Amino acid sequence: MSDILYRRVMGPGPAVLIRRISEAGATPVVAVLEVDRRAGTPREGIGKAPPLVRIEAPSEAEAVETLAAQAQDDRIIVQLMHAKGLR
Repeated sequence: MSDILYRRVMGPGPAVLIRRISEAGATPVVAVLEVDRRAGTPREGIGKAPPLVRIEAPSEAEAVETLAAQAQDDRIIVQLMHAKGLR
């Protein structure tokens, strides 16, 4: 079972991920929104990107629902990365 709950590739190449960081089956589900800037390269998936947002939700589906609006908007992703000093 994968800990990646959601993945999409941004136009320039990085992948936006919603990743479960709690144990599978544990409640509440702890999930993070992050950007894998190595997506599409041989180093993709090596290490973990710093989380942009961390949440707790009753289920994986609710975690994805809570973070989906941010994960689907490139402008919000860029703002979050800038706020975290990642750009």
